[in-house]
Amino acid sequence: MNGVDKKNILIVEDEAQISRFLQLELEHENYATEVCADGREALKTALEHDFDLIILDVMLPSLNGIEVLRRLRQDKQTPVIILTARDQVVDKVTGLDIGADDYMTKPFAIEELLARIRLHIKRSVAPGGAALVCGKLALNPDARVATYDGHPVDLTKKEFDLLEYLMRNRNIVIGREKLLDAVWGFDFYGSTNVVDVYVRYLRSKIDDVYGITLIETVRGSGYVIR
Repeated sequence: MNGVDKKNILIVEDEAQISRFLQLELEHENYATEVCADGREALKTALEHDFDLIILDVMLPSLNGIEVLRRLRQDKQTPVIILTARDQVVDKVTGLDIGADDYMTKPFAIEELLARIRLHIKRSVAPGGAALVCGKLALNPDARVATYDGHPVDLTKKEFDLLEYLMRNRNIVIGREKLLDAVWGFDFYGSTNVVDVYVRYLRSKIDDVYGITLIETVRGSGYVIR
């Protein structure tokens, strides 16, 4: 990889004009870059090397971006920003569900993309700290592992991020808007109802399985773990 002090970004984009534009802009911002135009090649490159962030187009030859992300997440948690066509809401939702950190719709403003890149790289290098414990529930932010009474709890990336944020802010009632900003990073397409959906996911995997009440709903205010 290039340069000791530079952050390395993998650009996965099959449109040569967009790919070259991104490469020039990122290198101007002092990032080291590598470019792939094919889904299978991109997956192989992402698994064999350590990147600080991946910009991943959805529409790719040989293997689409969603499948690249799905297979990548089996081994690595490299921050990923997916690129989608403006009308492909399903790509955004699916991408976030299987582990994308963010998305951008084409056409996009390079200034906004650069801001999101800085945000996600900063988050990825921040220390995760010691394990978080709430009763029999334990979260290891570094290993991205959740257990209840020693039994593994299988969480998607966003489920883990939401649970981690609530556990780090134990006994504090947090509104949906703040949760959306903290966990998803930027305005999600649609509404804050996505927070309610992910709370239900967590309850189905923890509360319903172990007969507890972990996340409390405070009517008109938000959610809290006590």
